[in-house]
Amino acid sequence: MPAAQPVLFLSHGSPMTALGGDELNRAWERLAPRLAKPSAILMVSAHWNTRLPVLSGSRQPETIHDFGGFPAELYALRYPAPGAPELAQHIKRQLSEAGIAAGIDASRGLDHGAWVPLRTLFPAADVPVLQLSVQPERCARHHYALGAALAPLAAENVLIVGSGHLTHNLMDYLRPGGERPAAESRAFRDWVHARLMEDSPEGMEALFDWQQAGPGARFAHPTPEHFLPLFVALGAAGEHRRTEWLGGGWVEDALAADNYLFPPND
Repeated sequence: MPAAQPVLFLSHGSPMTALGGDELNRAWERLAPRLAKPSAILMVSAHWNTRLPVLSGSRQPETIHDFGGFPAELYALRYPAPGAPELAQHIKRQLSEAGIAAGIDASRGLDHGAWVPLRTLFPAADVPVLQLSVQPERCARHHYALGAALAPLAAENVLIVGSGHLTHNLMDYLRPGGERPAAESRAFRDWVHARLMEDSPEGMEALFDWQQAGPGARFAHPTPEHFLPLFVALGAAGEHRRTEWLGGGWVEDALAADNYLFPPND
């Protein structure tokens, strides 16, 4: 029987990260040989937003290029991993048993929050991949509960990956000049990192209240969808988790791109 999988939170970067060569991609390159091949991968991507949780159920998900204004070579990239429709049904039942209603979208492909990091972590694209949406209208505790309901999957050799960003202010990313990183983004990134590394109940409670407690939170995340996958990963890792920081740096000196690994509980 394979060992249990860890849980990951990845900052997925700019689509340009798919072309390699930046600090974030190098962090994934260091991580890749450490990961045992899973039977499937569940990506919880900031780029799929729904009112209720929805799983992708396509047997052969398309590669979605959900961005504009980038070089043509990016739009030629494909990540032809198979889907996992039977696993989607299994997870839907698992969520239902936890009191969480979920749906399945049989036509949903893989957005860049999924395929950009997976091209580096599993370049052969031979592991089945499915996605789970986030609910920007719901709070951090909802997403933590969603992750907790998914936690048994790690023991079934399923790799759970929350894919978002530690900070994600695109207006700041696009502005010319000025202080980089912005003081507010740096303060929020440092505050979140400290709470994650302390692994305490008090730190977790502070994170649940991140929009009020986190310095610079509203600047770092004008909208919450890129931060919410972190809570799914934390819920899946469990309250007795250990946290390993994997680095990642800053995208264009504007977006904090930290990555974290939560090893299986002993």
